[in-house]
Amino acid sequence: MSDSTIHKVIPDLAETAYIDGARYEEMYQKSVSEPDVFWAEQAESFVDWFTPWHTVSKWNYHTGEIRWFEGATLNVAHNCIDRHLPTRADQTAIIWEGDDPSVDEKLTYRELHEAVCRFANVLKARGVAKGDRVSIYMPMIPEAAIAMLSCARIGAVHSVVFGGFSPEALRDRILDSDCRVVITADEGPRGGKNVPLKANVEKALEGCPDVHTTIVVRRTGNDVPSGGDRDVWYHEAIATVSAECDAEPMDAEDPLFILYTSGSTGKPKGVLHTTGGYQLYTAITHRYVFDYHDGDIYWCTADVGWITGHSYILYGPLANGATTLMFEGVPTYPDASRFWQVVDKHQVNIFYTAPTAIRALMSQGNDPVTRTSRSSLRLLGTVGEPINPEAWEWYFNTVGEARCPIVDTWWQTETGGILITPLPGATDLKPGSATRPFFGIVPALLDADGKQLEGAASGNLVITGSWPGQMRTVYGDHDRFVQTYFSTYPGFYMTGDGARRDEDGYYWIT
Repeated sequence: MSDSTIHKVIPDLAETAYIDGARYEEMYQKSVSEPDVFWAEQAESFVDWFTPWHTVSKWNYHTGEIRWFEGATLNVAHNCIDRHLPTRADQTAIIWEGDDPSVDEKLTYRELHEAVCRFANVLKARGVAKGDRVSIYMPMIPEAAIAMLSCARIGAVHSVVFGGFSPEALRDRILDSDCRVVITADEGPRGGKNVPLKANVEKALEGCPDVHTTIVVRRTGNDVPSGGDRDVWYHEAIATVSAECDAEPMDAEDPLFILYTSGSTGKPKGVLHTTGGYQLYTAITHRYVFDYHDGDIYWCTADVGWITGHSYILYGPLANGATTLMFEGVPTYPDASRFWQVVDKHQVNIFYTAPTAIRALMSQGNDPVTRTSRSSLRLLGTVGEPINPEAWEWYFNTVGEARCPIVDTWWQTETGGILITPLPGATDLKPGSATRPFFGIVPALLDADGKQLEGAASGNLVITGSWPGQMRTVYGDHDRFVQTYFSTYPGFYMTGDGARRDEDGYYWIT
């Protein structure tokens, strides 16, 4: 093998992993030679459907029409909660670790079910119906997950805005998708300081005359600006409603959420994901990329304001009946040991974070890491950008003590889930390489003229064909969707990234 150090698959891990090298080759070949057969099998295995589909996939990259599992109905909240109740009602679904290290909370699947049903009923009582858009501007608290799942339960479309964004950014996103209800908190503790969420909402709503309801979670209890008749206190509202709410049957192609990315033109771009394909793709990638087994404690350090939080804190893990950790704080508060202290406190087995965080912690030296145990860890992951080999090696050797494989995952808000990644029991690792495509994904490299490059080469990374987790449109602007992703290289999905493919077929994002 070429290109730097090779870290071979750990033999013990290959024995217990869902996917080893031979299984990867066999499943990958099937997924690209018979994609509809492959995805139909996976859909039966990973998702609970109310009614079956009549067409697995139908897509056209010239018109930007993408449809998966047409005719089928399901509900994402049912898949993430209800179907687990017979077997794991008392299992922890969400571990919440507060900004303050002395504050934490656990929610079982039964407790999550009740909280989501109650809050779904609150939304209904405020006039929210299937297809309505709801804005969520929250700290990393369990109520953020409850709010998202409650929208999914009744068929409302959530639009989560990162709690660090300005009132102007919030306003623009509320207006673009015509949200009438905003869910927020009084404040959001972060790194020992409080983010003024409710005050930001009030500023944003000066420009949003159609918002009639602001639901406010009491997080700090400090005085915050009032929105008058618009305001509803979460704790008061959930006490007055039933703890039962049926999950709304949704078509596979009904919208699940909108998540904005900053468009190059300045106008935010509302990435729209739908229900069936997205639920399948997040579940299958979560199980196989992180080799998630029953009983594992899984921690993705992202914020729910980003796609990583949607797919790999919430919808993928919970669909698989996982225990998922939500962290309110930052890696360096109260000190640079915080991540590893949380790993020890909650006995985390799988840890998924961003290269930026790894580099920041590496700059603090080894001591904050080595003074913790981290013996529970068995798998590490990275997301958000390419990881430089030096940071990769530090993460592997210092954090993981050279016994935990690293899954360096490449994907985008638009892709819904991971597209290029190692699988821990199947893929030899090269520091800095996202390695091989996931099932059903056929990458290609094109030169500046759009000509496909073979073998070892560098070029523009595109994806041939569709996959279930792919975005379906830019909210309210399908032309922009086609122009952005399908016009430069007709017949391909344009990622906007460059990549190098080495002689082993490994991809390096550039």
